[in-house]
Amino acid sequence: MRGSKSSRELMGDKLFYVIRIAILLSVIFLFVPSLNPTRISGLINRNLSLFTAGISYSTLTDDFGRAIKKGWVQESTLQLLYVSAMSICIGAATMGIGGCMTLGNLKLKRLSSLIAAIGGIFELVGLMGIYISYSRISLTTKPEKIEPQFQNGFWVILAVSAIVLLLSVIELLFLPKAQKEDKYSIDAKYQLFLMFMPFIALIAVFSYLPLLGWRYAFFDYKVGDTLSMEKFVGFKWFNELLKNPATVRDIVRVLKNTLAMSGLGIATSWLPMAFAIFLSEIKNVKFRRFVQVFTTVPNFISWVLVYAIAFCIFSTDGFVSSLLVNMGIWDQGVNLLMSGEHTWLKMLGWGLWKGIGWSAIIYIAAISGIDQQLYEAATVDGAGRFQRMWHITVPGLLPTFCVLLLMSVANILNNGMDQYLVFSNATNINSIMVLDLYVYKLGIGKGSIPLTTVIGMVKSIVSVTLLFAANGISKLIRGESII
Repeated sequence: MRGSKSSRELMGDKLFYVIRIAILLSVIFLFVPSLNPTRISGLINRNLSLFTAGISYSTLTDDFGRAIKKGWVQESTLQLLYVSAMSICIGAATMGIGGCMTLGNLKLKRLSSLIAAIGGIFELVGLMGIYISYSRISLTTKPEKIEPQFQNGFWVILAVSAIVLLLSVIELLFLPKAQKEDKYSIDAKYQLFLMFMPFIALIAVFSYLPLLGWRYAFFDYKVGDTLSMEKFVGFKWFNELLKNPATVRDIVRVLKNTLAMSGLGIATSWLPMAFAIFLSEIKNVKFRRFVQVFTTVPNFISWVLVYAIAFCIFSTDGFVSSLLVNMGIWDQGVNLLMSGEHTWLKMLGWGLWKGIGWSAIIYIAAISGIDQQLYEAATVDGAGRFQRMWHITVPGLLPTFCVLLLMSVANILNNGMDQYLVFSNATNINSIMVLDLYVYKLGIGKGSIPLTTVIGMVKSIVSVTLLFAANGISKLIRGESII
């Protein structure tokens, strides 16, 4: 067993902090379009990230078709650019692996330094290839068409890669050699952290990185334009949201639909709990499993297929109309989907059919965690099945129900878009237009990106406010907090 760390190991640990930060920056830079060094031509999309350039050759060279045919750019230059971008991506991934291994023991740290150094070499080779590609493309006979340009992100990534390579080599030379009998190992707490890190990365990339898009709310931006201070308009679109009478009317109508349908969802949020309770009371195991699977499967069906099922059942030539016409109740078929009546209840019904089985899973898991001795004691005291359900199962599920209820309140403005998009038509559009669908229509349909960004910002702020308000109410009433 090794004793306390030597001074060389302690100094090496300090250097590892710098290496980890540099590696983290290197990985982040892959997803920042403004730092993409492969954008060596105006024909390359300015919104293209280095990661996309390294995995998609067609996206990188999408607008070079005419330039290649005319001979303004050699295809080999673009191929070299693509391979270079791929090399940088591989290098960043390799350095990331090495950075994770720095959390291990001395033997693993030495290996991590070697791997990080290899990753740094991959990145430097890729940067060299990008520089060569730029040198070639700058010699084009039509510079006004190709628009050769050199990105400052090149030097940023070069500096980070050089730091990782240099410090990794220093670590290899500086750290003492591990003993032969030592095995590669890492503390349990770091193992758990590394297992959780991919989820942190996914949240960062898909939840926090898109918040950079909020800047569109302060510019007079149109699809295809570039953001510049010349188009900065400050809080113009925020004022537009409040001062334009037509926009205010639309927002009021949309909010009414959103709050109504979310309110119906909250009012019926006890149904999955009730379904789980009754499902758990089924004694026939095979039948219980069949019911659970049968009610859970719809959750995995897309709303497009759900609408296709609804169309087969409720359209003019659907099952219901055909049956009623054959029975002589109706003279002709009626398209029940083309109706604006009771739209909120219809959407609630389809939502319950699709999600009640899935929503019940968490309650089924909670039921399995209730102490079975409570049921046995209640049975001895003469309690019947419904009495046990009411006095044991329901109280045991209330904490879970309260947490889910408070989360539903916090997400009252986020009731999705897919369902309402596929079921919307000319007759029910006024009743089915929820906030997410309105943002989609306004942004994609009319191209009003800044205004939809403002609405999205307000929605996020309101949701966070409701979350903390619901948490405060929970703390006052139940004495427990959910965050």
